[in-house]
Amino acid sequence: MERKFSIWKVIIHFLLMIGGIISLFPFYWLIVTATRTTTDFMRFPPILVPGKQLFNNMQNLFKTIDFWGSFMNTIFVATATTLCVIFFCSMAGFFFAKFEFPGKKILFSVLMATMMIPSQLSLVPSFIIMQKIGWVQSFKALIIPSIANAFGIFWVKQYTEGAIHDDLLHSGRIDGCGNFRLYWNIGLPILKPAIAFLAIFTFMGAWNNYLWPMVVISDPKKYVIQVALAQLNGVHKDTDYAMVMTGTLLATIPLIAIFLTFSKQFISDIAAGAIKD
Repeated sequence: MERKFSIWKVIIHFLLMIGGIISLFPFYWLIVTATRTTTDFMRFPPILVPGKQLFNNMQNLFKTIDFWGSFMNTIFVATATTLCVIFFCSMAGFFFAKFEFPGKKILFSVLMATMMIPSQLSLVPSFIIMQKIGWVQSFKALIIPSIANAFGIFWVKQYTEGAIHDDLLHSGRIDGCGNFRLYWNIGLPILKPAIAFLAIFTFMGAWNNYLWPMVVISDPKKYVIQVALAQLNGVHKDTDYAMVMTGTLLATIPLIAIFLTFSKQFISDIAAGAIKD
């Protein structure tokens, strides 16, 4: 029985290792293509060893588009959007979970119904609204419509119901806490794991957003990174895939940094919460 268990353990670890390699291979291939020329990219069988063309590809990239300008624009938009989503969604989710008010169930049902509507359907109406209020060609059109979303509110609400006991809030009220202070001083510290996940999810979504910025922003000085990288396909008659992959690699690094930072917080808080005296 012990031998049988150890064999299955080896098989499971082997399958997990294969799955990890398959998952990481696209990123490794991105590094390989970013460090080689487009000619090497087209060869068959493919070259699987990184080359020495990374700096040349970076120089071509910086000459072709305003990479760092769009990079900083994206950092500003993604960071502002993430901070707003964390604040508004965590507060709304907390109050939906722990407070009673007229029309709560109806309002939450309507909120959940919006999750079933594809975002593409609201593209034209949203653009018309931005045009009417004069926000076209402005970062406000990229940030303000995204400061809260149904998924974030639902996620925090579900987490709050299982993580925060009502007696804790009753104790806060006895000590003189108002509704906002209950959220700020009691809710937020306990909701750190949920907020960490929401921060990762929101930042990555804002960073990778392409369709809406392409529609509402046409000024090259205000391009976000995804729109700027898309211009590489039309700059030359023959697309320089090595340069495109170099830009994609540089644009991926902040996502990896954000994921590693917040996922560590997410995992450590869950582990700490699992320990009981």
